[in-house]
Amino acid sequence: MFVDEVRIQIKAGRGGDGSCSFRREKFVPRGGPDGGDGGHGGQVVFEASPRMTTLLDLRYQKHYEAEVGRQGGAANCSGRTGEDVVVALPVGTVIFDDQTNEVLADLVTPGQRFVGAHGGRGGRGNSHFATSTNRTPTEFETGTEGEERSLRLELKLLADVGLVGFPNAGKSTLIAAISAARPKIADYPFTTLTPNLAIVRWGEKGSFAIADIPGIIEGAHEGKGLGFQFLRHIERTSFLLHMIDVSEWAPEEPVKSFEIMRQELAAYDEPITTRPFAVVATKIDVAGDSARLRELQKYCKRHHYMFLSISAATREGLTELVTYVGQQVAQLRATPCETNS
Repeated sequence: MFVDEVRIQIKAGRGGDGSCSFRREKFVPRGGPDGGDGGHGGQVVFEASPRMTTLLDLRYQKHYEAEVGRQGGAANCSGRTGEDVVVALPVGTVIFDDQTNEVLADLVTPGQRFVGAHGGRGGRGNSHFATSTNRTPTEFETGTEGEERSLRLELKLLADVGLVGFPNAGKSTLIAAISAARPKIADYPFTTLTPNLAIVRWGEKGSFAIADIPGIIEGAHEGKGLGFQFLRHIERTSFLLHMIDVSEWAPEEPVKSFEIMRQELAAYDEPITTRPFAVVATKIDVAGDSARLRELQKYCKRHHYMFLSISAATREGLTELVTYVGQQVAQLRATPCETNS
């Protein structure tokens, strides 16, 4: 089960209290203060793990609390620091403060860590309070409380290329044809209900990651269909492929489909529409008299959009598509530009 958004509660450990103690030794009837400090409270730490691909585990465990620090002891012995709680998250997880919506961390590198809640400070023992006028202080400090937070976690897939298209445009079929991924494929809308991520090999040693998200429809920004709940997964992509069904039974005219798609993307996040993209006509093996295909091709030529045509079923045009996309990704990696995160 794919889960890409959860809310959790975290609490760091409280610091241990300092100790009030006096040295007791033979022939030293009035030993000085030797109360040790309390240990610091444990922290709640998040770590990006390449072994995780979903936030599913956090849906069932929503509360994380670190261990408290131990109280200080006699003979200036400090209390033990509380154990940290380390929470593994998929690479690509964004951590928000659920109260303010502030982005606290963006875990984009395997092994990257973020302290979500700092532990409380341990209190000082009475040995710290001795003075020239008060050699037997009974004063000591109590530990402070650890931080407590409500967080929202969002997973955004890390991919070079994002596939965008209406339901049944052939996105999943393309993924299956050019990679080892095996997404669910069927001849009805909204077959893809969760994002798919695949690695595509090209050339001798080249590769790129491609993300297929559930189809969007007109009015998605108003919550129709699946709305925008999965579009966050193309926010990190550097290149987009607009998949347009040109088959004879396609529900919309190709040009209209493309224009609606661009409008919906702009309604979601205007900067996404500034990303480099190409228009891909799909299902050309069942395009009938090819009138729809020619119409879309002329439209793209008029607007200077890169145009490609494919049939994932017959594999026509796939080599050209993979090579072109691989070259574009290689260029974008060589000259990185800012993208939304």
